[in-house]
Order: sequence, then structure tokens, then C-alpha cells
Amino acid sequence: MHEQLVQLTEVHKKIKNQTIVEALNLQVGQGQVVALCGENGAGKSTILRMLAGISQPTGGSIAIRGFHWKEQRKHYADQIGYMPDDYHFSAGLSASETMTFWAKLKGLSKKRAEEVLADVGLDHTGRKPVSSFSKGMRQRMLFGQALLARPPLLLLDEPTNGLDPYWMDSFVQLVRKSADDGQTVIFSTHQLHVAGRAADRILFLRGGVIEWEGTGKEWGDHSAILEPGGIFGKMYGEGKR
Repeated sequence: MHEQLVQLTEVHKKIKNQTIVEALNLQVGQGQVVALCGENGAGKSTILRMLAGISQPTGGSIAIRGFHWKEQRKHYADQIGYMPDDYHFSAGLSASETMTFWAKLKGLSKKRAEEVLADVGLDHTGRKPVSSFSKGMRQRMLFGQALLARPPLLLLDEPTNGLDPYWMDSFVQLVRKSADDGQTVIFSTHQLHVAGRAADRILFLRGGVIEWEGTGKEWGDHSAILEPGGIFGKMYGEGKR
């Protein structure tokens, strides 16, 4: 039984009278890995941004380890390591300089920055500026900064975008290690095989509503959801007709 870490109660989000997330209730335990799947506009990134405190819900409540963003903002933020889906890196700074800068902002040492760079395979990039890195390398930098402070909750927005197969495998291993160490991970992805391998729970979203939820094992055992009549086939197939 996992101790509850994340609690969303009747959370909804509207932008210009358009409902992005509708009446979301979700509990996530310590050490669990949850994958958010769904087509573009399904609400995945909005949920992550609300959890990160970047975007506020129109209604409902969000708590992390019992802390609420409005009342206990500092304690709430300290629980989170957030990886955005994109970031504009400063021109000219190397991976070491960039990660060390992020580490200092969090009150951490250069040694910790170097450890994280090794974890994400960017410890041998020398003076090459991060702004010239490939998409996959930039993604690994962003994943690294989320890991820096060893927060209880990792929120990762499309972390596997641009990764080659080797680093997708490495991502799965890093996520599972984080969970083994007691961290909770919530990530969004279009890579269904990654969701199936990395996540304990998989949520398929459509129109801001959870339309299917199951475990990683259930995902592997029920490939029929990929068929045209299954939930995933319905979600994606309609857009192709």
C-alpha cells in the first residue's frame, strides 16, 4: 500500500469558456509512476502545469504531501521537480555550466550537478553550448534539472520527445530507479511502449476527462484497447477518418 502523496479533488480548468480539464479526481501514492496519455489537447500538459503550480485550476483543490499551493506555496514548491516540454537555453553555456547554475539556484553543490549530468549521459560534452544540442540532448538536460534536488514528486512533460531508442530505455530505467528510491513520477507521453514499461498506472485522457485507467500490466495484457473499437483506437482513430 502506497502512502498518498498527490491528491486532486474535483479539479477543473477553463480557458476562455473552454473546458480543458473536467472534474478530475486523482490520488497518487509515494513511489508510484503514472503516465498520462492522449491526443494533443487532451489535457495532459495542463494537468502537469497545475500540479507544478504554474497554472491554477478554475476550481477544485490540489495537495502534495498535504501542502496546498495557495496556502503553503514554498513548502508545496519544494516537493516538485518539473520538466517542461520545451525550454530556451542561454546561448554559449555548456552542460556543466547550465546544470551548475540550476544547482546553485536550488542551494546544491557542483558535485551534485556533475552526478546528474552523468546520470543523463551528458558529462562528456565539454564546452559545447547546450543551445546547439539536439532535441534529445536538451530533453536529457531538462530531465536532469528535475532530478537535481531529489524531490518527492517528478512532473515530466513529454520527456521522451526526441530521444533515440537507447535513451528511451535509459529513461525507463531512471524513472523506475526514482520510484524504487521512493519518488513519485507523473509524466505525459505519446510513446505508448514507454508508458507500458515505465508506469505503474496509465491514464488515457480525452477532452480533459479520464476515459481509461489501468496498470502497466493491464496495458500489456489488453492490447485490444489498440484495436479500432478499443478506447485508444476510438481516441485516435476518429481524428484519422
